[in-house]
Amino acid sequence: MSKQKEPKSKKSRGKKALRVIIVILVILALIVGAFLLVGFVGNKANTERAQSLPKVVQDDPLSAPFIDEETGYYTFTCERTFKVLQLTDVHIGGGPLSIRKDSLAIDAVYKMIEMVKPDLVIITGDMAYPVPYASGSFNNLNPAKILAETMESIGVYWTIGFGNHDTEAYAFYNRDQIGAFYSEVASKAGSHCLFYERPEDKSLSGCGNFFINVQNTSGQITQSFIVFDSHSYKQGFFQDYDNIHQDQIDWYASEIERLNTINHSRGATGMFKSMAFFHIPMTEMKAAYDEWVDNGKEDTANVKYLYGNDGEANSNLPGSSKVVFCGTGEDELFETMLELGSTQSVYFGHDHLNNFSLLYNGGSGSKYIRLTYGLSIDYLAYFGIAKKTAQRGGTVIEVEPDGTFVSYAKRMIDGKEYRTAGDFEAING
Repeated sequence: MSKQKEPKSKKSRGKKALRVIIVILVILALIVGAFLLVGFVGNKANTERAQSLPKVVQDDPLSAPFIDEETGYYTFTCERTFKVLQLTDVHIGGGPLSIRKDSLAIDAVYKMIEMVKPDLVIITGDMAYPVPYASGSFNNLNPAKILAETMESIGVYWTIGFGNHDTEAYAFYNRDQIGAFYSEVASKAGSHCLFYERPEDKSLSGCGNFFINVQNTSGQITQSFIVFDSHSYKQGFFQDYDNIHQDQIDWYASEIERLNTINHSRGATGMFKSMAFFHIPMTEMKAAYDEWVDNGKEDTANVKYLYGNDGEANSNLPGSSKVVFCGTGEDELFETMLELGSTQSVYFGHDHLNNFSLLYNGGSGSKYIRLTYGLSIDYLAYFGIAKKTAQRGGTVIEVEPDGTFVSYAKRMIDGKEYRTAGDFEAING
């Protein structure tokens, strides 16, 4: 008679289960390690790519800007046309999943700067995209480093205003830490970065609210470029976009009046001219756009269409019934701008497929402010956007010594310029 097998002991089964768990953990560790290694190698390659970019040589370079002790701001001295290039939504991921698209973004930034040869580049937010499903990383400092290496290699003066993705709630570094990084870049000898935290104003909402001035040889401000931090979300993770806060508006009004007083002491007359740059559009952009659309995309007494495409209307993104993804609250910035009479135009990013420009008076009156979406760089954030071309480029602003200006979109793929309503179909193609 054969002897029956004894059932395996609980201890034996436990050992086997433990071995399986250890094997699984080792496999996961190897996968994570390989993933991190790919990201490290990719970031190193893109950093080296950025560092190898040739400098862009301007035809008539200006002297380096200085910090004016009286105004407290970076200041250029210029008696010719001063050229600004607005770039926006560069969206460098800095992770193992975004290596190729990050290199495309680096190349696009270089191509636009080489094409325009600006005196100043202003990047209106979302330099980084530390979103794991797209970049494979939570590290938002890596993209900032790659961007800084890119800009410093190119060798034109540049600054940034923060967007909502630059410091996501789940990202490794917060606003102040990334701001400190850009400030450190700006503080280095020979740096072309003009980011300014204004450490004496730590109570002011946001990180990086400042002016950059252009003056003539008599010291009079002929144009000022104002950068705001337009924040991120009102309720945390993707819950309602924020607005410019009231203390920032009070600061803006106070600084406009202070700088105008200084300008008059230097012999200027009238209010000096300025432009504002930030990421999330103000609610007036939506009001102006809606009024124009409701009128059959024809001008009204309050809204004048200049050029551009409302591409968000045709996107397949969640919530694409919206076109202008502006702040969800109300603020008094636009009204304050109209009242003071300094700010002629405002430039936004954020909505990557929008690149239209409108004049708007707030609903009544004879004073208009130009509201403009910049062409985006993005290869990463919107699904399929890497294959799109019509929306990719920058916005050029040419300021004359008397403070007047022209502003137009410049498409990257072919260098075409869009300045008037007649160009709408072309930029939409």
